[in-house]
Amino acid sequence: MTETIENLRDFNYYPFSSNINSKYVLAEYIWIDGTGEKLRSKTKVYLNPIKNLDDLEWWTYDGSSTDQAVTKFSEIYLKPVCMVKDPFRGDPHLLVLCETYLPDKKTPARYNFRWLSNLIMEKAKEHKPWFGIEQEYFLFKRTGTTHLWPLGWPNGGFPYPQGRYYCSIGERNNFGRALAEAHLRACLNAGLKIAGLNAEVAPSQWEFQIGIAEGIEIGDHMWLARYILERIGEEFGIDINYDPKPIQGDWNGSGAHCNYSTETTRSEGGYKYIVEKLMPILEKQHKDMIRLYGINNQLRLTGKHETGRYDSFSWGDGARGCSIRVPIITKELGQGYFEDRRPAANIDPYLVSAALVDVTCLNSEHLPQLLQVFETSQKALQA
Repeated sequence: MTETIENLRDFNYYPFSSNINSKYVLAEYIWIDGTGEKLRSKTKVYLNPIKNLDDLEWWTYDGSSTDQAVTKFSEIYLKPVCMVKDPFRGDPHLLVLCETYLPDKKTPARYNFRWLSNLIMEKAKEHKPWFGIEQEYFLFKRTGTTHLWPLGWPNGGFPYPQGRYYCSIGERNNFGRALAEAHLRACLNAGLKIAGLNAEVAPSQWEFQIGIAEGIEIGDHMWLARYILERIGEEFGIDINYDPKPIQGDWNGSGAHCNYSTETTRSEGGYKYIVEKLMPILEKQHKDMIRLYGINNQLRLTGKHETGRYDSFSWGDGARGCSIRVPIITKELGQGYFEDRRPAANIDPYLVSAALVDVTCLNSEHLPQLLQVFETSQKALQA
């Protein structure tokens, strides 16, 4: 029976007839649930063409089933904020990323940080903040009813030590390329700003990059890319894992390194500005910013495996064992970007991008608010 169900995965790609494609628009509404790390989605059928966001209606869902509301007061509103082509269903169907709101349509639901990130991006838009996020992840395969273990690893055991897997080729080194390739092409088909992919340091660990994206776009495109990756994982029967340190021991954890620049850092004298102005500011706010950089990130930021330490700030030219890496090309040109290596793979990109912009462009005006809304979302729901 299991094999029969596995073979039915391909049904998602059943060819649509021409009259369905021309007569209806299937809009897949996508939102962040009450874990702050997982996505949910459901489909709405439209009988009219969808040309822009204003053509999409607000919708509702049962928030008590996503850990965002209690049963007696469970409806949550979905507000469409970003739409792209659906790479699974094809034109004219859509993936629709949504913000979540309580029934008053004004109060953000649990783990909706986009509204605050967008406010910060709008206030700092004259600085033209650009981002590129490197999203690392592990591929896990089910080996029983409940047990998950990295793809290509001996069941319950360990492969050869790290060293042969980064940007690897070959059957004995590379596990999961077909999934990573499918993801890249689906993201390009959707119109997302995906910049590339590579196999990472640990076996069955991969990375894709979103960027260059400006302002709120980095969070929108990252969440949609994650959605597409999870959907493709369904087809392959593979679980996508974003834990900062999924395998304990001498194995790399997973990060979401954030490459960041502003108009000032990209201009003449930008390197000096990064070193003399921004590094001291980032060091001063390290303890607060790191709280927004992923749950259990302290397990990853040990000072080993190409990381800095969780409890201290450091930076260096071309250095990967630190909090911030300033690329050699930025130093050579005297302008460019820097890489914040602290964020974990399970970050909310809205929080990280907003924190960087707020601290470097707005004198940390909204950092206390970012911390407050994040910590409020972490609290258990009150019945």
